[in-house]
Formats: sequence, C-alpha cells, structure tokens
Amino acid sequence: MSKLTSQPAWQDLSQLAATLKDQHMRDWFAADPARAERMQADAAGIFLDYSKNRVTDEVMTALMALARAQGLEAHRDAMFGGDAINNTENRAVLHTALRNFSGQPVPVGGEDVMPEVMATLDKIEAFTASVHSGEHTGYTGKRITDVVAIGIGGSFLGPKIMTEALKPYTHDAVKVHFVANVDGCHIHDVLQTLDHEQTLVVMSSKSFSTQETLQNTLSAKAWFLNAGGSQQDIARHFVAVSSNISAATEFGIAEENIFPMWDWVGGRYSLWSAIGLPISLALGFTHFKRLLEGAHEMDNHFKTAPLENNVPVIMAMLGVWYRNFFEAQSHVLLPYYHYLRGLPAYVQQLDMESNGKQVTQNGDPVDYPTGPIIWGSEGTNGQHSFHQLIHQGSGVIPADFMLPLTVPNQDDTHHAMLASNCFGQTQALMQGKTFEECYADLERQGLDEAERVRLAHHKTMPGNKPSNTLLFEQLDPFTLGALVALYEHKVFVQGVVWQLNSFDQWGVELGKVLGNQVLDGITGKRDSSEFDRSTEQLIARFRQSNAQR
Repeated sequence: MSKLTSQPAWQDLSQLAATLKDQHMRDWFAADPARAERMQADAAGIFLDYSKNRVTDEVMTALMALARAQGLEAHRDAMFGGDAINNTENRAVLHTALRNFSGQPVPVGGEDVMPEVMATLDKIEAFTASVHSGEHTGYTGKRITDVVAIGIGGSFLGPKIMTEALKPYTHDAVKVHFVANVDGCHIHDVLQTLDHEQTLVVMSSKSFSTQETLQNTLSAKAWFLNAGGSQQDIARHFVAVSSNISAATEFGIAEENIFPMWDWVGGRYSLWSAIGLPISLALGFTHFKRLLEGAHEMDNHFKTAPLENNVPVIMAMLGVWYRNFFEAQSHVLLPYYHYLRGLPAYVQQLDMESNGKQVTQNGDPVDYPTGPIIWGSEGTNGQHSFHQLIHQGSGVIPADFMLPLTVPNQDDTHHAMLASNCFGQTQALMQGKTFEECYADLERQGLDEAERVRLAHHKTMPGNKPSNTLLFEQLDPFTLGALVALYEHKVFVQGVVWQLNSFDQWGVELGKVLGNQVLDGITGKRDSSEFDRSTEQLIARFRQSNAQR
C-alpha cells in the first residue's frame, strides 16, 4: 500500500464511495433546497456550480483533508517560490512568474527573474507596435499583412487556441496563420496564399532544432528565397522565440529579433512567455497583457483562498474522487461557445502530458490510477453525437460545462437556445429519467402494455452523472487567462495528490528521439536492420514507394 492509499482520508473516501454509490443526486436535491447555493464558488470572474456532483459535505471535507495530508499548500508555495519542483530535470516551474504583476521578486537560484520577464514583455510590446504601425516592413518596404506562426505542442496549441477563442478581439493590422504539422500539405496550403514581401514568419523552438518546427521553417525559408527574397532579406521576415541564439542567427534571423525562452517554463505552460508573440500580433499587446492579468488574478486566488473555497482545488479534488473511487477513465470538457471550441485540445495536452505518469516523484510505481483521458468539443454539437454515451453509457464520465453569459454581437434567440441546451444537459445528466416516467409517457401515447415495457427499458436514463458548470460574464482576454490558469492549477493539485512530477514528459522525449532515428533509417543514414522487424518492414515499404519519385 502506497503512502497515498494508506492516508486516513483515502480510507475515509473509500468507505464514503461505497456508501454513496447507491444514492442518487436527484434525491439529494429534493431533500436539501440549499444544496446549489452551498456548493458553489467563484474566482477571477468565473463562477463554479459543483452541486451536480456525487458528493456530500462529508465527501468534500474528506477530499480537502486528503489534499492537506498530501502537503498541497507546501507544494503550492514551493512552486510559486521558485523551488526546483521539477525534480527529474532539477528545474523551477515558474510560468506564474510570466504573469506576475505584483511587483514582488521571484527568485530562481538566488536571482530575481522578474526584470528579464518584464524586459521581454516590453520587447513583445515594441515589436507588436512596430508591425501594426507599419514601421517594421518587409525587404521591399511593404507593410507586413500576414504572420505565419510555426511551432509544435505548447508552442502551437497555446497561441492558436487562445487566438481562436478571442477572435472578436482580433487586431485588423495582420492575419496570423498557425502551422504545426510536419505534413507538408499544411505549410504548403498556408504559404501558397501569401505574398512573401508582406509575410513575417515567427519560429518558436527553444532549441531551434525541434524536428517538425525546424523543417517547416526551412520550407518557409525556401519559399521565401524562391519567391525572390535573399538570405540578407530573411532578417526582415523571420523572427524566433528560442534560447539557441547562435543557430537562429546562422539561419539569418537578426539577433534583436530573437525572443528568449527559459528552462523554468515548460512548453505546455509557455503561452504566457514570448511564445505568446503570435497572440500579441493577432490581438494587440493590450489584449495579450489582459490575458496575463487574468491568469495572475487566478494565481492570487489559488495562492490565498481556503481550500474549501478554492476553485482549482475543488475541481481537482472532484477529479480525484471520480478517477480513484468511481473508476472514471476520462473527463469531458464541453464549451458552449463556438470560439472556445479548441479549449478541450489545449487542456488535453496540459493534463495528459503532465499527469500521464506511472511512477511517483520518488520513482516508485503507483498503485492507483493517475491522469484521466481528456476530451471534448463544442457542447451543442456533442449533444447530437457523443453525449449519448455520457447519458446512457455504463461508466462514469465527469463533465465540465462552460458558458459565457453574454457574447459579442449577441442574437438573443441564439444565445438563449445555447444556454438552455447547456443547462438542460446538466439537468438531464443529474436527474435522468426513470423507467416509471418513461412508461407513463408511453402509456399516454396509447401503446399496449408489452410495447410500453419494451420501449421504457431503452428510454430509461439512470442520471446521477456528475458535472461542473462554469459561467463567466463574457469571454474576454482577462477571463480566458483566468480560465486557462484555473486548469493549470487543477492539474498541479492532482499531481501533488498523486505524488507525480507534473512538469516532465519523458514519454514525449522518447518519441522525439526515436522519430529522429527512424528518419535516419528512411533517409539511409542508419541501417534499417537496427530497428525491430516491424519498424524495419514499414521503413522498407515507405522507401520502396518513394524510390521512383
């Protein structure tokens, strides 16, 4: 038995789960008129209703006891304090410093990182202004009208999804296009529509050697040169976010157009850094800064609010409850707002790359489930497809519903329908529909006894399906920043409880290494017989098909 599963609070939760599995939320709401008012919290403009969860006050008390027993508060303070909590890479974890507007220093290794953070923000602001004003032109003197942002993983998902979510705030000076996939179709389709004289390429790679990002950037460079630009002109059209200054300058990028990255910021937490330059170019620096300010407000809430009223902690511990005591294998995110449709993919990387681990920080195998599968899409679309599994499937799939109360260019009919679907789904998941209710409906339709019984079994929905509802006045930059920071802290809390290092990703690193080795096999730089027989066969088939091209 591990340290976690031997905790008294864990044992209490095991007993409570066994007791509550046969109880129904419908009955709890009927017996307790104040349940909804009691099970709510808010932070940084985000309201959380967690009353439609299979928890009682006793369960919530035990969950918070477990968080405290696992040292959550001390781990939280260590992260904000700049301690090297990423113990496999001996690094601090300080994405929160990138949005620290408190004026307080943040030390790493005895040195305050805030002057460099603020200087980088000033550099982003100045560069954004120069592009938007037309001061920074292409080599022929034409204004920059299009930006191609090239990255992968967090260097792509964060900027792309934040920019999509904030489309109503887009600046009209430039159009930003995002490229990540190493599939040549993607970069080709983007570049063929652009004028090289008016295009700026932002390459984001800490090492300046990430396979997919470097190849796409080389393709963009070839396109630029073939269209009439020169090696010298690259300095006007390519900028980099990287810590490898020598590689970037050798490529042709002017040193003053290289933005820094730090090893204390992981890729999936990097949108707040210069990786967010495409966000600033797309929205304007003022909106980019508001994004950071919203995250900072959520940081302050996470640092100071009691656990019982702490939104990230509540959501995290509810996730632990279902993952470890109800065998929930996945968690679904359902944004009821078209522009927020990319958020599930963002949180998918954030959560699964962080807590998809099978050993503790000490390297001991876990004897309990850790990170769940994260998935989801736009809520209304999902209602006509995968919601069926959530309603009537045999497993437990906790759900996060989210809705802005107002939207830009609001059509009251559309938005009322959107809200009614969101609230109606949470109600249906909670209360379900009993066999008796279905039977009565069928009886009113005049069906005979046998047919009523037969169909009632198919129409019965058990209910008791858990969900959170997150509401916010509108999805502006500040609120989006707070929302993303909320999920960051939720993931952190669960990592602490599960005793994981949520800030390394050795599985991802292995994939990168093996991908490069296989590429050498495909290009003939490595003997394909060095691979397993299956991989050797796949390489041979690929080479044969491309031999005559």
